[in-house]
Amino acid sequence: MPARAYILDRPKELTSAVVFASPHSGNDYPDWFLRRSILNAMSIRSSEDAFVDRLFEAAPEFGAPILKAGAPRAFVDYNRSSEELDPALIAGVKWTGNNPRIASGLGVIPRVVSNARPIYRGKLRIDEAESRLTNYWHPYHNVLKSLIHEAEVEFGRAILVDCHSMPHEALENVRLKNGKRPEIVLGDRFGASAHPEIVEEIEAAFKAVGFVVSRNTPFAGAYVTQHYGRPSRRHHAVQVEIDRSLYMNEARIAPNSQFDDVRRALRSVTEQIARIGHAPQRLAAE
Repeated sequence: MPARAYILDRPKELTSAVVFASPHSGNDYPDWFLRRSILNAMSIRSSEDAFVDRLFEAAPEFGAPILKAGAPRAFVDYNRSSEELDPALIAGVKWTGNNPRIASGLGVIPRVVSNARPIYRGKLRIDEAESRLTNYWHPYHNVLKSLIHEAEVEFGRAILVDCHSMPHEALENVRLKNGKRPEIVLGDRFGASAHPEIVEEIEAAFKAVGFVVSRNTPFAGAYVTQHYGRPSRRHHAVQVEIDRSLYMNEARIAPNSQFDDVRRALRSVTEQIARIGHAPQRLAAE
């Protein structure tokens, strides 16, 4: 099994209401899991948000914690509900309703990786799926809940920044009004998961170092943003998607020549976002 459900890096002193998280950067693939898959080791990593944890790893230096996935997304997806079990993959699970994520094979225990490539031959036992939830999904989310609660107690609010990466091809047909292709996509569920002022400040932090930013297209946020974003309760959640081609060779899943430059730029962004959470809660609409 993957050695850990999560890795939590905390600041020496908590000075920010911001919580950074990277739920898809886990890369601990057990040998038995790779042997069981019909994919090779490179293909199975295609749905992983490789290196995103490293891009935001400076968060504790600026007074904010960062929670990172221990298990890989192909093993268990922390950005899905624990109830999103796929009947096409897990024996004994019945179809309930119309869930497009499950239907496409991207439930909490994924059936496929990118480009709909199947991970397994045949089905998994229900007890195996439940074991992954018990030992990985629930511990990750228990810690995330505690970090959000801690921020609320200390600062009167919590700001979750859920960090992801997106394939360059996902942006192929996306253009802003100025004709540029976005490099960063911020998802706030079209205003439902975070106060507009907070999203504007996060957007300004990315733009200040030269990134091209769009909102909610093509990614508006999934389970984590939807579940934890409760502006009326002073819990704000914003999903950040970064174009992988900026910092990595997508075919080789390796840092490219721009990796260090992008990491330095995102260090500055991380610092600016952490500063958003320094002041006590003050937004009238909250």
